[in-house]
Amino acid sequence: MIKDKHCTLAIESSCDETSVALVLEGREVLSNVIASQIPIHQAFGGVVPEIASRHHLQNINKVVDQALMEAGKKAGCPVSLDQVDLIGVTKGPGLVGALLIGVATAKAFAMALNKPLVGVHHIQGHICANLIETPDLEPPFMALIVSGGHTCIAEVETLQRIHVLGETRDDAIGEAYDKVARVLGLGYPGGPLIDKIAKEGDPTKVAFKRVLLEKESLDFSFSGIKTGVLNYIHGEKQAGREVGSTAVGAASVADVAAGFQQAVLDVVVAKTMTAMARSKQRTLVLAGGVAANSKLRGMLALACARTDIRLCVPAPVLCTDNAAMIGCAAYYNHKAGRLDDLTLDAYANLPLDTI
Repeated sequence: MIKDKHCTLAIESSCDETSVALVLEGREVLSNVIASQIPIHQAFGGVVPEIASRHHLQNINKVVDQALMEAGKKAGCPVSLDQVDLIGVTKGPGLVGALLIGVATAKAFAMALNKPLVGVHHIQGHICANLIETPDLEPPFMALIVSGGHTCIAEVETLQRIHVLGETRDDAIGEAYDKVARVLGLGYPGGPLIDKIAKEGDPTKVAFKRVLLEKESLDFSFSGIKTGVLNYIHGEKQAGREVGSTAVGAASVADVAAGFQQAVLDVVVAKTMTAMARSKQRTLVLAGGVAANSKLRGMLALACARTDIRLCVPAPVLCTDNAAMIGCAAYYNHKAGRLDDLTLDAYANLPLDTI
């Protein structure tokens, strides 16, 4: 299965997942091992950078070994590092201490194996998750990237030429979900918890403001909606209405979660469809951790069906931070002549336009 096929060993460590994958010809995933730290960080209500870095260091070699073992099972024969043709790694953006563990590991493998090295922009990786999921997908297309650290609409001319049309001016959508979940006492991570409980609520029971910004703008702003939720809870307390684990005054926690989610996603979908209407693109891809949100997927599917736009969404495992998407991006960057050397560094901030 692996013979005569280009094999990429990819590493992802931008936040709190240590992931290693082996990918053939950019799109065929032999293994995609993800060691999540969610249970560790739940006690803190969010990711603690120093703890994340320490666990990446503890996990990375074990995850590499597991990725090779699982690749061998799928290939039906042993897979070793000697069969790797390319090393790909996330270089940013992300938590710099966490990124450095992945970058240092990738450089060590590249030097020891005498193989080419490619640093990958994390968001380019998320976009490339769709190439794994949809074999016939090729640029150009439009991308909606929604995650814990990023929210933007970008036109993908090629995988190496990505133009940001609109982005968040403050919190990313995933940050907003985490903060509101914390206020409502739901726990961490907030995205899947709010998505789940919102299904039990009435999104019209509590109306939150839709922040659209300037008329022509494709930018986002989500910081105000957290304040809106806080103000609602404070108002209910001031009125003497019960606020607890299941009720928030006249509404339930599920109602507040549903109202918050509807307000946020109404804006995201509206701006995305505006971007599509202004462009000549007829394909939209969804990317990032929040791409797993069932409500967002449903709303985009309806909007795209009404306007005859092709919508591509990755499987949930490819929405989260994972090395398979980094392997795909590294392969296509390598084909385009983009290579790095052993001076490759990690970058906490790395604008998407720098690709």
